Amino acid sequence: MSYNLLKGKKGLIFGALNEDSIAWKVAERAVEEGAEIVLTNTPVSIRMGTINQLAEACGAIVVPADATSVPDLENLIEKTMEHFGGKFDFILHSIGMSPNVRKGRTYDDLDYDFLTKTLDISAISFHKVIQVARKKDALNDWASIVALSYIAAQRTLYGYNDMADAKALLESIARSFGYIYGREKFVRINTVSQSPTPTTAGKGVLGMGDLMDYADRNSPLGNATADDCAGYVLTLFSDLTRKVTMQNLFHDGGFSSMGMSRRAMTLYEKGLEVEYQDISKR
Repeated sequence: MSYNLLKGKKGLIFGALNEDSIAWKVAERAVEEGAEIVLTNTPVSIRMGTINQLAEACGAIVVPADATSVPDLENLIEKTMEHFGGKFDFILHSIGMSPNVRKGRTYDDLDYDFLTKTLDISAISFHKVIQVARKKDALNDWASIVALSYIAAQRTLYGYNDMADAKALLESIARSFGYIYGREKFVRINTVSQSPTPTTAGKGVLGMGDLMDYADRNSPLGNATADDCAGYVLTLFSDLTRKVTMQNLFHDGGFSSMGMSRRAMTLYEKGLEVEYQDISKR
């Protein structure tokens, strides 16, 4: 069902790779709610993914850009403004990648060159996007910028590795730039801390299946899906949240407020019973 939440609005969406991407779902829902969009990803991701199919379905254009490259971002923002005929209203930053995670390097044995790339791709790119947009005066007053985060920015979750550091930095950038851009242009900047989600990047996290199961058992509402996340992000793009800024907003079925649910406790107890039985046989 469409509510016309974004009727007349225009926005730029980073990170749609394929149908598993949260950015993909956001793009589809944004158009359903009346928005016009421009899609962007790295040239290699565009070749590997199916973003052109999404663009065709949404009546959008695709502008390749490496979000870690300021010249690429300057070109992207200029092309986006040319396409829209002026300023626009929202940006989604849905970008994250860790070479250490991909190469199986554990947190106590990081490759520091890889760590630098993790931080640049997953967090500093957010600063670059905002800074370029501000310098180009690309956004309308009361525009909204949203980046996707994860609770590992606050809590240690085994296997999330140096991406946890990147998400902590991402959330800090939202607060620091949120003050500056909000004071000057009333632009809102927030992060959404989403449930573990089986995106292409998410599937690379060590123990992702177990993590999703644990989060689902421990959340009173269960894990939030990519579709659920898209709906929530759209409210942040809309005029209904004009005074929400500099926040990290948990969208995780209640997981972030839980200690141990009965469902998780029951599974833990069963595990202990098996362990005790195994010990008694030795």
